[in-house]
Amino acid sequence: MNRPQRYNAFRGKTVEEMIKAFRAAQADHQVQAIILTGAGDKAFCTGGDVKQRAETGDYGPTESGMFEIGNLHKLIRDIPKPVIAAVNGLAIGGGHVLHVLCDVTIAADTARFGQSGPKVGSFDAGFGSAYLARVVGEKRAREIWFWCRQYDAQEARTMGLVNAVVPADELQAEARRWAYDVAEKSPTAIRFLKQSFNADTDHQAGLSNMAMSALNLFTESPEGREGAAAFAEKRAPEFAKHVTGH
Repeated sequence: MNRPQRYNAFRGKTVEEMIKAFRAAQADHQVQAIILTGAGDKAFCTGGDVKQRAETGDYGPTESGMFEIGNLHKLIRDIPKPVIAAVNGLAIGGGHVLHVLCDVTIAADTARFGQSGPKVGSFDAGFGSAYLARVVGEKRAREIWFWCRQYDAQEARTMGLVNAVVPADELQAEARRWAYDVAEKSPTAIRFLKQSFNADTDHQAGLSNMAMSALNLFTESPEGREGAAAFAEKRAPEFAKHVTGH
């Protein structure tokens, strides 16, 4: 992810480019593992570009005409090769969802993790919440989403969000060590193992589809637009006055 000027927040175009990169890695038989990371030293990814959303009402133009974040989520899960998240800074919002979906996470000691969706009028009621609960447990997952707190790398490791924490200047080398290590294993065995692990939570894909449809509708509502506008204007959002039902 190479938008350090926006803390590697993704637009529709960013998502399309990531899908192409993952598919190319899947097709290349010389690739045995994939490392996902962000440019710079401040952020892994801070999710969807809320400034873009506030400016244009969407995440920008794409070749397909669609914002394909749901397809990217499924691709990270379904690609039959281990995906290693190398979290070099902030993993917040949709960026937090991306690292959770990766098979393992290696974090710099400067990394921070957390959700922001309810603060900016967004949510992920699919893999980003349901699968997260499998990773850290229901109580902690609800804390992460409802309170939108941030956690340092060691706290993330304690709750099971992170596999290893290393000094920031060693992150990329450590991620490559994990990639080289797993590359020595049988790729067929790894493929079947990944599919076996995924089978237990594949039903969550249905939740993800429904959540993406709901999110598309919600972001067009006054409450959803208020979150993006408040973020862009650097003010506290006034969600309550836009709520029409419970």
